[in-house]
Amino acid sequence: MNAPLPPNAEPCLEDFPFRVSDNVRFGDLDPNHHVNNAVYATYFETGRVALMKDRSYGLLPPGLGWMMVRLDMHFRAELRWPGQIELGLGVARLGRTSVTFDQVVFSDGRCVASAQAVTVLIDEKTRKPTPLTAEIVENLQPWLRRGIVVTEPGL
Repeated sequence: MNAPLPPNAEPCLEDFPFRVSDNVRFGDLDPNHHVNNAVYATYFETGRVALMKDRSYGLLPPGLGWMMVRLDMHFRAELRWPGQIELGLGVARLGRTSVTFDQVVFSDGRCVASAQAVTVLIDEKTRKPTPLTAEIVENLQPWLRRGIVVTEPGL
């Protein structure tokens, strides 16, 4: 198993092959006038969903779905409005039924938050975990995070 991105390591956006741009919204702010900590979960979700739910990437075969089972976030710097953010995502680990992603939020060239998210492939009828298909594993290859070795599960 690969270790999560260490909290003190400074991530490099180029290590995350899947990227989505977004805006900081005024409604994202808390009374301290910076982005509320809970909003980061939404930013990370935006990155994952943009990849996983886009059928053109081949990661959502009929009858299967993805369920979030874990999200570990690390807040690195304040983020304020107005502003634009760059969301980066890279596959960090492939399990038998799960995919672990390393994710980052960048603003003005600086990483303001990082996370590790674990999603499990489920059968939509039984709602039970199901093994990753060879097709899904193949279709995840372009999104492997640079700088780490991702081993494939036994299929």
